[in-house]
Amino acid sequence: MSLTFVATCDLVAITRGRSFPSEDGAARAASGVGWVPADLALTTFGTIADPNPFGSLGDLRLVPVATARATLPAHDDVPDTDLRLASIVETDGRAWACCPRTALVDAVRDLDQRFGLRVRASFEQEFTLVDPAGEAAAAGAPFSIEAHRSAEPFGSRLVETLGANGLQPENWLPEYGSSQYEITLGPADAVTAADRAVLTRAIVRDLARATGRRASFSPLIDPDGVGNGVHVHFSFWNADDEPVTLERSGALTAEAGRFASGVIAHAPAVVGWTAPSVISPLRLAPHRWSAAAGFVGRQTREAMVRICPTPTLGGGNPMRSANLEFRAADATANPWLTLAAIIRAGIDRLSGDFAPASIVEGEVEALGGEERARLGIRELPRDVAEAMQACESDEAAATWFAPDLLATHTAVRRTEASLLESVPGAERCARYAAVI
Repeated sequence: MSLTFVATCDLVAITRGRSFPSEDGAARAASGVGWVPADLALTTFGTIADPNPFGSLGDLRLVPVATARATLPAHDDVPDTDLRLASIVETDGRAWACCPRTALVDAVRDLDQRFGLRVRASFEQEFTLVDPAGEAAAAGAPFSIEAHRSAEPFGSRLVETLGANGLQPENWLPEYGSSQYEITLGPADAVTAADRAVLTRAIVRDLARATGRRASFSPLIDPDGVGNGVHVHFSFWNADDEPVTLERSGALTAEAGRFASGVIAHAPAVVGWTAPSVISPLRLAPHRWSAAAGFVGRQTREAMVRICPTPTLGGGNPMRSANLEFRAADATANPWLTLAAIIRAGIDRLSGDFAPASIVEGEVEALGGEERARLGIRELPRDVAEAMQACESDEAAATWFAPDLLATHTAVRRTEASLLESVPGAERCARYAAVI
């Protein structure tokens, strides 16, 4: 029997849901499947955060979204599965205030209606292939053809499956870390891009199991190792479908400059949503090629927001490929809420007389304290306690999402911190790597 799995992606970035016989798809398209509010309070490790706003009360529905689906292909004696992402609604069909996907839909709508701007985005996702014992699978040198070939037949099947599902794979490559790989997709509107990120993770994990391995997107497999990041590329477009990210000179447009200024101004709170786990702050440090601090940099890969180059090879209008890259995210964060937090932070500086973000041209470590202050460089949270405090104490950030969504998010992450309080660093990484 063919099954359809209707799912949401929760606050700890786990895709959860329920299935039904695919032959019932027409009926389920409107009614969906049952869900429970407290499911949102599940931690990475399977416990429910306590306290949380819901307790044992309430009922919801997961209603599938027609445009957000993928088929997990059959292998061996495992049949294929139709995976459909859903919006979470009340039992009468009203939007549920805490639905992560709806939070992004609302942010995208506000950006368009208030400022006439639309975001196109793409998620670059890194992960590690590990063998059944949990060790990094034997590969080859960083970026090498040996490492590329050692992932076969997984790599070819991944690109094929993504393409067959219309997810537009762009690049599949071996990365710097041991048995680390990266998959990138073509740009799409913001909601579609985040949908694709959720579906891609499910496909990667499923195909890894089919080829005798396991894929871990965890930000750190080892405290001293190379981390797995999620890099969110995004660009701005007006109502006439014209790019408005960079000027021909390479400078940020007025809109993009103020938007980036908002992301940096609210950097600690943004990171509380985009890199929210106990181990996430370990990766956001100098010399890890992630985000070492909150600033906008031109091409530097330790910037929170990087201005990407605009190649002129091959002809065409380079401004249509101009984009910014948000680098302070990882796969312990929900993709919908990652992009929603970025957009909400940017919106905060689009209205009013705010100066555009300062651009750091060189290595940020070379700058002294006064110069860092002049450029508005922000320190990022050093631990999950600081990150959650920033989400609550930043007056603007505290309004980005429904109060119960914010309360559940902070409760989940504080519960995880308490569970790992006496656990050594290497074991903390191992526990996340076993799930994420």
